Amino acid sequence: MPSLTAPSPQLSIGPIALDVPVVLAPMAGITNTAFRRLCREYGAGLYVSEMITSRALVERTPESMRLIKHHESETLRSIQLYGVDPKTVSDAVTMLVAEDRADHIDLNFGCPVPKVTRKGGGAALPWKLGLFRDIVEGAVKAAGDIPLTIKMRKGIDADHLTYLEAAKAAEGAGVSAIALHARTAAEFYSGTADWSAIETLKNTITGTPILGNGDIWSADDAIRMVRETGADGVVVGRGCLGRPWLFGDLAAAFRGADPDAATPARIEPTLGEVAQAFKRHAELLVEFFDDDEARGCRDIRKHVAWYFKGYSVGGDLRARLATVESLAQLDDLLATLDWSSPYPGEAAEGQRGRAGTPKKPALPDKWLDSRELQETHRAELSEAELSTSGG
Repeated sequence: MPSLTAPSPQLSIGPIALDVPVVLAPMAGITNTAFRRLCREYGAGLYVSEMITSRALVERTPESMRLIKHHESETLRSIQLYGVDPKTVSDAVTMLVAEDRADHIDLNFGCPVPKVTRKGGGAALPWKLGLFRDIVEGAVKAAGDIPLTIKMRKGIDADHLTYLEAAKAAEGAGVSAIALHARTAAEFYSGTADWSAIETLKNTITGTPILGNGDIWSADDAIRMVRETGADGVVVGRGCLGRPWLFGDLAAAFRGADPDAATPARIEPTLGEVAQAFKRHAELLVEFFDDDEARGCRDIRKHVAWYFKGYSVGGDLRARLATVESLAQLDDLLATLDWSSPYPGEAAEGQRGRAGTPKKPALPDKWLDSRELQETHRAELSEAELSTSGG
């Protein structure tokens, strides 16, 4: 780990003061209470829930009500909402505030998934600037003293960028911070994030904290992003998949730990330490699913490749871990590993999760013809609130 001079670690999001300017990005099926608790055990920052659709929350569906629950150890309760209708979003925020269910609320305008954007939602929505402004203004008003932030992308594609105008509208509405994933919807997660857009946003919006997101695979990346762009903090998504200890690295880096000290700031876990974290994650998932061991074990299966990336774990064992059915079986499988096997270095580093490929965004018919919302698009927007995350 090269020696770096850490930026100032303090970040204020409304009344929330973070001593480490790090936010866990909402990821569907990942950032539930179990994963948030595990990440928190390693590091510091703000840990945001999975994206929850406003309509489902207002309707109080069992799943949405379960997802907004926080463990008692989560002293900062952060919830991300997704919505396309100003009143529904406002009603959802009002509910969270009135029932004291959140200390921070984030709105997602970054989802690039075709089945969302083709209905005008996600990263497609800020193109309709008036609708975007109405949603954000209503949400900020409903939030009252609870800080409300937004997360968005650069725009739909290179020819239809929206982030600067949307950010100005959001700042005018009184949001507490703006996070930018430095890709367009067309880029999905492919290629390299355009950090220069974060710098441009920071130079444009001077009165509201700007958070950068995209291609933070290590603490070094986070420090470099802040130094190069001037961002006030970072949002970490795919980089922490199977690596909850990344938040320990980030905390040490932003606090200015000496990388040449006898105890290095960077966490380089042995295979045994990875196995312990994996087992801990599985146990927390079982608890999250109301002590349903079978369901918790099914959920941990998707994390196998991420946790053991680069480590000497044979294909047969990986396959068995990916079909584990009980915690006892998990213990037996993990016991067959060489727990003393050291950190594999570069093989365990780098990109995690699916990048996808650039593609023409799916949009409602004639969506790009006007920046104003047309009546013909209202019906499609009503179908846009799906339980799909991203950004």
